[in-house]
Amino acid sequence: MSIEVLVPALPESVADATLITWHKQAGDTVNKNDSLVDLETDKVTLEVTASHAGILTKILKEAGSIVVGGELLAVIEEGGEQIQQASTAPQTAETPVEHVKETGIPLSPSVRRLINENTLNPAEITGTGKSGRLTKVDIIDHLNKQTPEKSAPITPPPIEKVESSCNPAPITASNLRPEQRVPMTRLRAKIAERLLQAQQNAAMLTTFNEVNMQAVIDLRNQYKTRFEQKHEVKLGFMSFFVKASVEALKKFPAVNASIDETDVIYHGYYDLGIAVSTPKGLIVPVLRDADQLDFAGIEKSISDYGTKARNNSLTYDDLKGGTFTITNGGVFGSMLSTPILNPPQCAILGMHAIKDRAVVENGQIVVRPIMYLALSYDHRLVDGREAVQFLVTIKECLESPAHLLLNI
Repeated sequence: MSIEVLVPALPESVADATLITWHKQAGDTVNKNDSLVDLETDKVTLEVTASHAGILTKILKEAGSIVVGGELLAVIEEGGEQIQQASTAPQTAETPVEHVKETGIPLSPSVRRLINENTLNPAEITGTGKSGRLTKVDIIDHLNKQTPEKSAPITPPPIEKVESSCNPAPITASNLRPEQRVPMTRLRAKIAERLLQAQQNAAMLTTFNEVNMQAVIDLRNQYKTRFEQKHEVKLGFMSFFVKASVEALKKFPAVNASIDETDVIYHGYYDLGIAVSTPKGLIVPVLRDADQLDFAGIEKSISDYGTKARNNSLTYDDLKGGTFTITNGGVFGSMLSTPILNPPQCAILGMHAIKDRAVVENGQIVVRPIMYLALSYDHRLVDGREAVQFLVTIKECLESPAHLLLNI
């Protein structure tokens, strides 16, 4: 019986996808749920798996092809006998050879690709992901710990041999001044499009303030051990900022609104996007109904999103919607920045690095851990007065966490 391998149904907002890499070749035996091919959209990377065991007899789309939902990618023939049938697509160096031994260990596309390229046995590598799952960092750490005789550290291949799964143009520059031309990824192209859209279509301004993080740090240090023991998740700073943002959004509903042509949509719920940096670019998974989550629920959701982002397993539902966004450049050492709006949202909060600074309290100069905050907003909907007061509300909530704990 022939089983068709189809492109998964794509959301209405996604027109098509790019085929990145085949993990199997025509004639290979596949097991149920084996990873067959990776597809990249402008939001996430999709992993297409085998719905039945059998022989992959036909590959109908090459790496780099543009495909749409429901389009035929390949054909699997059920049964144990290998059927020799030529692929309709030429088997070139662009289709990688599968080196990963079947160990029963679930592997994300990026992890599988690294294992293939370096001919590794995943069973020999300790996973630090959820339930022992291997992450990309685990593979890189494993390679860098190996001796030079066994395996050299990860280094870029020679310039003249560099290729990508999207078929980059040949490199023509001399070896003394090398250049590489590669197509922009779908995700990077979408990020560029949305950033330009935000700058061209919104009256974007940014207001700044600073917050004394001493009270939050003291509270966190006092309870973080008990918190982790009870909830099995670390108590970070982001949950405090999510809670403070929700309180400020309730007080200033225009900041939680969006513009749809000539209409203003006021959202009666609080879906907060948390910007996450990945090797492929910035993505923004969404905490649904953040006002209904406690500190533990917020931290667990953020931790789960971080794991899924590293494993390239985020779904469209994880990224869809959002009424307000928080981005934390402080984790990379950023001192101050002007975050760009995430359309159609009308505001975004930027967090920055916490640094000890000299401040004046009660006429005395003291050292306190200070963070600069930035709120970028669409002036078409949010006035400067509202933006400043919104940021002041967040500052007050963080400098006196009783506001968050007692809901006052």
